[in-house]
Amino acid sequence: MKRLSYFLVLFMVVCFFSFKEEKQVDYTQYVSTFIGTDGTGHSFPGPCLPFGMVQPGPDNVNQGWDYTSGYQYKDSMIAGFSQTRANGTGISEFGDILLQPFTVDKKDNFGSSYLKETEKASPGYYAVTLKNKVHVALTCTERVAYHQYTYPTNTGYLLVDLQHGLRFITDSLVLESNVQIEGNNTISGYCHTKNWVNRKYFFTIVFNHTFSQATLLERKAKEAAPRYVLQFDLKNQILETKIALSTVSVAGAIQNLNKELPNWDFTKTVNKGKQIWNSYLNRIVIDADNTQKTIFYSCLYRLFIQPSNIADVDGKYRGADDSIRIAKNGEYYSTLSLWDTYRAANPLYTLIAPERVNGIVNTLIEHSKAAGFLPIWTAWGQDNYCMIGNHAIPVIVDAYMKGFKGFDANTAMDQMIQSTTVNHINSNWSLLEKYGYYPFDSLDNEAVSRTLEHGVDDYCIALMAEKMGKKALAKKYYHRASFYKNLFDTSTKQMRGKDSKGQWRNPFNPLMATSPMNNPGDYTEANAWQYFWTPAQYDVKGVTQLLQGKKGLTEQLDSFFSIKSLDPNKHLGQEAMIGQYAHGNEPSHHIAYLYAFSEKPLKGKDLIQQIYQQFYGASPSGMIGNDDCGQMSAWYIFATLGFYPVNPVMGDFVLGMPQVANALVRLGNQKTLHITNQLNHNQGLTKFNEKAIHTSINYHDLKKGGNLVFQ
Repeated sequence: MKRLSYFLVLFMVVCFFSFKEEKQVDYTQYVSTFIGTDGTGHSFPGPCLPFGMVQPGPDNVNQGWDYTSGYQYKDSMIAGFSQTRANGTGISEFGDILLQPFTVDKKDNFGSSYLKETEKASPGYYAVTLKNKVHVALTCTERVAYHQYTYPTNTGYLLVDLQHGLRFITDSLVLESNVQIEGNNTISGYCHTKNWVNRKYFFTIVFNHTFSQATLLERKAKEAAPRYVLQFDLKNQILETKIALSTVSVAGAIQNLNKELPNWDFTKTVNKGKQIWNSYLNRIVIDADNTQKTIFYSCLYRLFIQPSNIADVDGKYRGADDSIRIAKNGEYYSTLSLWDTYRAANPLYTLIAPERVNGIVNTLIEHSKAAGFLPIWTAWGQDNYCMIGNHAIPVIVDAYMKGFKGFDANTAMDQMIQSTTVNHINSNWSLLEKYGYYPFDSLDNEAVSRTLEHGVDDYCIALMAEKMGKKALAKKYYHRASFYKNLFDTSTKQMRGKDSKGQWRNPFNPLMATSPMNNPGDYTEANAWQYFWTPAQYDVKGVTQLLQGKKGLTEQLDSFFSIKSLDPNKHLGQEAMIGQYAHGNEPSHHIAYLYAFSEKPLKGKDLIQQIYQQFYGASPSGMIGNDDCGQMSAWYIFATLGFYPVNPVMGDFVLGMPQVANALVRLGNQKTLHITNQLNHNQGLTKFNEKAIHTSINYHDLKKGGNLVFQ
């Protein structure tokens, strides 16, 4: 990919910049934590801190695809308030330790309707009034959830449900527990759960008032954890509780509590959380109206929710092999949605959160040492293996190629080689190398997608090996990265399933989406049209050659964005559709930018603008498709700035067009990047200089800071 000279379309102009940053702006005012809570965004409105361990918030129900975060905006009932959840995922996990306040002593039916108009939220804060007139307010530190309940009476009751969890397919997710009531104001213990992952969490719950009575509720069939009803005699009608968590031990949870939240000051905790969020939200400043700012800063907020640092304050964490380890610099990250985030979220961290990158990479390496191969998709430090590919690899290589030095490159390479040569779940290297593709009659499903996703990882290893001077290794992996060509069917111009005898799958419908859980077939949450473009992330030239040149590439793109879908199924990744483009799922995210390499480069910019305006909004339904730990949000942020990492590891960003007049980006190295868009939006995109359409701008140039002018 040819790089863009600054003196073509983007000019370094240190003497000119008309956009003045506002001083001491509270950027949290532009964040709506409700965006994505109505529909399939699967986000949540509860408080959290950037990369924090806990995410307290309301749970409507404990099971169902619509409730993977525990919450749907239109639901009228709240079952209670749990302490952990994932942002925007497609499967449920967490929902640990449900608390629910109420006013009349009872033994069941604890769910309550609530007054929708009382529901308020902002970064680090959530509040609602239940129908029983108990006002609930939530905040948190990184590892401690903080609840405040204001009762209408001086006698208050509280359900403490340790059996609760956001379930996937299990009837009862707690395998075992050990819980102790300590005195009359503390409950501590641990639970061992098995749902999306098999994990242990340790906790301590403390109250600012003593409880006068603790009633242990009768356990139902298959339940392995206690549920209590606590009674409090309150003088001022306010009950506060703090819930500290740890992956390691109760002592670790207590240490987290004492270090992060030793005192009882709810307002101070809220204000500190707002201050921390502003230190992240102010890393990009845009010149836009309030609606666009709301969408943008809400995306930036969601980008920073996860992954979660699950190390205790002393650096201890529970590893993938269940051993207790010490994290380097106190950082060990989980809720790693790597199949999604390697595409744009992780490259965005290298620009605006570089202080987190080495910690994330070291996490991937240490997980691999403990588990035997790099993580696929982790929660609470354990792998759920739910996706395909080994996409910790592009995250590592992206950091290496951009010059991050806080991890051992040789160790990283060793782990990447081990992960791509020793067979493990969803990765059968002996089969792949025998045929040069995965035969669909040798796998239960996803044969084409697995072949193509492995190509991304193999290319990344080759790139890093080449830079390290390992020529033979680079040659081997470049060759494997070209295996995608073995699945290209010239008659259909698609990547098509092939069996062990070299015969194409018949019948073949390139519009039919498949997914291992819902409709098994050769593709992962996508169809043949959508997965065709996977190799173009790293080999646009090779894909163009398969299509007989730039004209063929253009025709393929035009067809892709115009062919009507079959009955779109959101469970198969068919959401936010333009032709076969499905913005609601990640395999499509780079495709509009591929027009930069076609005969119609300006059409890509039109499509980017259409996606930007059509599939993001400021209302609770303003996200179509799972946010997937910030990947959907990262796409919007990059589109706003005017460039995108089609190749997630080269450090080259393909040009789009800024969706704002001016932007300022803090780069984390005491430098800032100023972006000015002098193109006339009212006259469309035709004024963009076509001479530079085929080029990109490089990460290392961006990190120098300065002024970039699109004109």
